[in-house]
Amino acid sequence: MKPVLMFMTSWCSFCRRAFQIIDTLREENDAYNAVEITVVDEDIRREYADTFDYYFVPAFFIGDKKVHEGIPTKEKIQSVFDKALAD
Repeated sequence: MKPVLMFMTSWCSFCRRAFQIIDTLREENDAYNAVEITVVDEDIRREYADTFDYYFVPAFFIGDKKVHEGIPTKEKIQSVFDKALAD
């Protein structure tokens, strides 16, 4: 299992939605609770965020590979969890 790096901003409605989906998925599947997600607010850590290749938030990376960027859906966030568990 590999940790997930999530870039977000405090003012992003899609980011807030992603957090809701993450919580729902973790309630539905206990295995997802083991996935570590490091959350980075790009407004606070701009210099660090700029070292990653993405344009939209939320953006999810496993290692240096982008696995999702932009509008979150339950299926897309579930795919992030599944990739983290498989790696």
